[in-house]
Amino acid sequence: MRLVRSVERAVVVVVDGGTPSERIAAELRRRIAAGELKPGARVPSTRRIMREWGVAMATATKVLNRLREDGLVRAVPGVGTVVAARRAPAGAPAQGRAVAGREAGREVGREAERVPGAAGVVRRAKGGERELGRERIVEAAVRVADHEGLAALSMRRVATELGVATMSLYRHVPGKDELLRLMTDRVFGEQPLAAAPAPAWRTGLEEVSRLQWRIYRSHPWLASTMSFTRPVLAPDAALHTERAISALAGLGLSWEEMAQASVSLAAFTCGLAVHFEREAQAEQDSGMSAEEWMERLDDEDHDRLMSDPERFPMFDALNRGPEIDLGLDALFEFGLARMLDGVGALIAARGGATGNS
Repeated sequence: MRLVRSVERAVVVVVDGGTPSERIAAELRRRIAAGELKPGARVPSTRRIMREWGVAMATATKVLNRLREDGLVRAVPGVGTVVAARRAPAGAPAQGRAVAGREAGREVGREAERVPGAAGVVRRAKGGERELGRERIVEAAVRVADHEGLAALSMRRVATELGVATMSLYRHVPGKDELLRLMTDRVFGEQPLAAAPAPAWRTGLEEVSRLQWRIYRSHPWLASTMSFTRPVLAPDAALHTERAISALAGLGLSWEEMAQASVSLAAFTCGLAVHFEREAQAEQDSGMSAEEWMERLDDEDHDRLMSDPERFPMFDALNRGPEIDLGLDALFEFGLARMLDGVGALIAARGGATGNS
């Protein structure tokens, strides 16, 4: 049975039975409502939910997404997912599985619409739908993906962010695929290419690649949405390929070679940038940066691996030498330089200008 009722502009949900993600989410809601998890306290990570309840990663992710949609938790970089400051009214029941959720409306007196949700029926405000448009939807979607990751993005989650009914979004955006395309075009357009291209081919390709790297860093979810076999038709993103091919024009390369060199550089940058989101998710789950995580590795196990000269002679030699920077920025700069060296060699082989000219 599911019971939903409004209490001082909050939604109180009672859930009996339901799917595993609903039951786990209900238990965590109970803990928040009862004060067992206080504002600012870390809630169980996806990995802890998997261990504690014996569920799959997808189920654990759904649990945290449900709590975010309810406005009960939020992601804090370097800390993890914590209980949000907004609490249930003091008089809200905390017995059984009654817990507080998100504000039912953003203004008193707005007309509300009943919309089916995963944990029952909730009320969605309709007052903001008159001002709803594609630009506002895309802006909210980028905000959700930036703060919570691509796994949390859905039409329903964006509607929650905007305080409108989910179905109202479809009047402006036909579905999630189109939403992702619009998001991609938006974030590439936020940091445009320089108005004038660089005079030298190598400098020009460096500028394009480094701008892409900055965009991927600003939006960690973006790289995982890019495809080089089924490219997204995003004009602001396509301008990067246009600029890269232009930098190679007139140097003796064929059209195929110019296109392949440009796309290969973009694929290298994107492939390495995929790790931005993976690291952000790992940091959120563990509450530790990559450096902090490495420091907590068991020293004995680490030394045993790195100092076995028979099985790992190269690791053993590396372990005895100076510290090596294998961070993402260092790998990007090294890989970019070597790829451009290769492009330069190809240009020279075709009889064109060499070096940075």
